[in-house]
Amino acid sequence: MAIGTIKTPPTPAASEGAQKDYTPALVTLTTLFFMWGFMTVMNDILIPHLRNIFELDFFRSMLIQTAFFGAYFVGSVVYFIISFKSGDPINKIGYKNGIILGLLISAIGSAMFYPATYINAYGFYLFALFVLGLGFTVLQIAANPYVAILGSPQTASSRLNLAQGFNSLGTTLGPIIGGVLIFKFFAGPDAVKVPYLMMAAMLVLLAVVIKFAKLPEFTNEETIERGRGALKFPNLTLGMIAIFMYVGGEVSIGSILVNYFGLAHIAGMEEHVASGYLSLYWGGLMIGRFSGAIYLSEINQQTKKIGLMTLAALSAFGVIYLANYLKGGMPLVEILPLLLFVAIAFVLFIVGRSIASRTLYLFALLSIGLLLITIFGSGPLAFWSVIGIGLFNSIMWSNIFTLAIDGLGKYTSQGSSLLVMMILGGAIVPPVQGILADYLGIQLSFIVPVFCYLYIFYYGFSGYKSTSK
Repeated sequence: MAIGTIKTPPTPAASEGAQKDYTPALVTLTTLFFMWGFMTVMNDILIPHLRNIFELDFFRSMLIQTAFFGAYFVGSVVYFIISFKSGDPINKIGYKNGIILGLLISAIGSAMFYPATYINAYGFYLFALFVLGLGFTVLQIAANPYVAILGSPQTASSRLNLAQGFNSLGTTLGPIIGGVLIFKFFAGPDAVKVPYLMMAAMLVLLAVVIKFAKLPEFTNEETIERGRGALKFPNLTLGMIAIFMYVGGEVSIGSILVNYFGLAHIAGMEEHVASGYLSLYWGGLMIGRFSGAIYLSEINQQTKKIGLMTLAALSAFGVIYLANYLKGGMPLVEILPLLLFVAIAFVLFIVGRSIASRTLYLFALLSIGLLLITIFGSGPLAFWSVIGIGLFNSIMWSNIFTLAIDGLGKYTSQGSSLLVMMILGGAIVPPVQGILADYLGIQLSFIVPVFCYLYIFYYGFSGYKSTSK
């Protein structure tokens, strides 16, 4: 998932030569997107690990997501208040310094896992995750709009999808590498100590690289408007709920998949094996986002566009397969069903015809169908249905965001800040599903994300039309 505004500052249009100069900056930023994707999805590995260490029920283990994504809400509220009273903080210190600040805060949170293993208190792990989440909040607010303004406004959505694709590459490799490190290589009570120290060092190194990198500087003269402002627009307020539901549903599903794959009538997998298949769920987002970046680009010829989308999808699929093969020798035939979902997604892209609302409700509707199979099915059908949902999550953030800020004008930045707050869904929805998993079983608990996608379907079908002039 990615957070930020696609509003561009009032700077002169970039020339073709200037846009070429943005390539090194984009390459640097894609590394950043990869890192926070990698570390975010590590929560899905932490949940079963800490659940075993502290003998937690599903509700308390899901508090891992509450601590992490709750930080997004707290950080965004504080940011909004400061912006409202004193002006946009990122605009004052600059995008580059904002990114560096976010990286350093994230590094502190990651390093806190080291003392957490000695204190051996579940609450301290949650506090470390909260600090890590605060750092990522600053990163998301600064990096996403920065990517959007590194080029023409017409291709901002394409660049964001491209950056999000590398974010999804991180979420794809995270379960594989994290599963090996935590469940096998460093197995035991101290399993997270060294991996998170390594990630802290990488975050600091990335901050140093960005500090000395020659990144373009932009200024934004826009100020946050006082009063109700953006909240007067129903498409924004309803879109805020849609963002809440999207993040909540996506994170909740990923959080419980390792345990779901362990059910005897689903797959009966051990945790370190299941972590590899979890990467297929997040890998679907990578496939969809790279394909979406091409579909939203300025390529006019439909045949060429579909061809490049196919090439991007197969390349992403190859990365997913290679990573799993190197991890445990996974045969190619075992992940071929993922290509069926890719084909279905391509059909929906074509039917959607680049219309954000139509593509959104089509993808949401299919996700609901797959969740129902997950709940009432068994064996390979239920197994692959839940994995396929990841692919259809891929375009939801960008489409909801675009529809929610449409027509806001001078309230666009304020609306963007409000949308950022709604990543709170990742903190609230997983524990709700955890409670149902404790009392009704893991399989029936998937009814929670069903309601999330039902709302997203409503928003894409008609809710977005509730605009205020």
